[in-house]
Amino acid sequence: MGPLGDVELVNCTKRFGETVAVDGINLKIPGGAYCCLLGPSGCGKTTILRMIAGHETPTSGDVKIDGEDVVGLPPVRRGTAMMFQDYALFPHLTCLDNVAFNLKMRGVAKIERRTKAHQMLAKVQMDAFADRVPAQLSGGQKQRIALARALITNPRVLLLDEPLSALDEFLRLQMRGELRRMQRELAITFIHVTHTQPEAIALADMVVVMDQGHIEQAASARDVYAEPRSAYVARFMGGQNVLSGSVVSTDSGCIALDLGHGGRVEFAASAAALATGATAHVSVRRDRIHLRKRTGDGGQGPVNAIAGTVRAIEYQGSWVKVTIEGAGPEDFVVNLPDTEYFADPVVAGDAVVARWDIADVHYLAGGAGRSDRPYASGQN
Repeated sequence: MGPLGDVELVNCTKRFGETVAVDGINLKIPGGAYCCLLGPSGCGKTTILRMIAGHETPTSGDVKIDGEDVVGLPPVRRGTAMMFQDYALFPHLTCLDNVAFNLKMRGVAKIERRTKAHQMLAKVQMDAFADRVPAQLSGGQKQRIALARALITNPRVLLLDEPLSALDEFLRLQMRGELRRMQRELAITFIHVTHTQPEAIALADMVVVMDQGHIEQAASARDVYAEPRSAYVARFMGGQNVLSGSVVSTDSGCIALDLGHGGRVEFAASAAALATGATAHVSVRRDRIHLRKRTGDGGQGPVNAIAGTVRAIEYQGSWVKVTIEGAGPEDFVVNLPDTEYFADPVVAGDAVVARWDIADVHYLAGGAGRSDRPYASGQN
């Protein structure tokens, strides 16, 4: 049985001068998992990848692969391979020789390394392009060659630095499926850095959301999306509205929050132990909200409802994004199925009420999160 590819960072810190890029990280990635490190630029995710690869040395702490401390070991002795964002293919070498290059550096005989390179090209469906040079390839084809070159050394851990960022949307979706297929087929650990939430959710067994050199949450893709730990994670992952308020009641098995702008939210008391007067943060999934036009002087209702004015409508095909303003300090977003929206459409300027069930209120145990800024992702 081959090595598992377990990766562990223990109290890992990396400083660049006065800048702390990674601050006391503790992280365990099981062997054979597809893990995505996710966060905005400058959060520390690429620094973690480079420390695992051996391209950066931690200022303090340990990096372990299958229980062995690899700090100080060169990349070639770690059982890792790295696929770079720009692919870093040699322009003067054919695809076959690019893929075989790492074996050449390890002293593998020409016939053997070329045989293995052909086999690897076949795995990524590029054997017909063996004699071409990189300039004769499309972006997606270059990515396949770079992947084959990284995998030819049979690594325990494959490290991918924004591997899909240079591709157009169609190719990105296609290659996303290819990466997942190959990871399952090879059964090795993939650690993939991205700033794109849908990419992480689609690919990962484990998503690690980072901010300012710290881990905000590390869990399954479903848990990170549907049950974010903090307001930061909820905002960053998208698909959630974050509401904050003061606890005004803990009676009848429910905790009630006064949102401070006429709104009131209730959620199950079993979700948290909170005292009256405490500040709490909750989230509500955008696709669990119903919308209706507000008529006359009708208010927003006693609980779990927000009143406001439609600011923008975005048609997304199977659903429609409705953005509401005037319901609090942040815009409130509702993602309606297209059939529900077009049954009674609203337009910009309409007065509306958004409602949801108490079961769809999620308590954010991590509070606001480490970041002191609201995060608005372009992918939301």
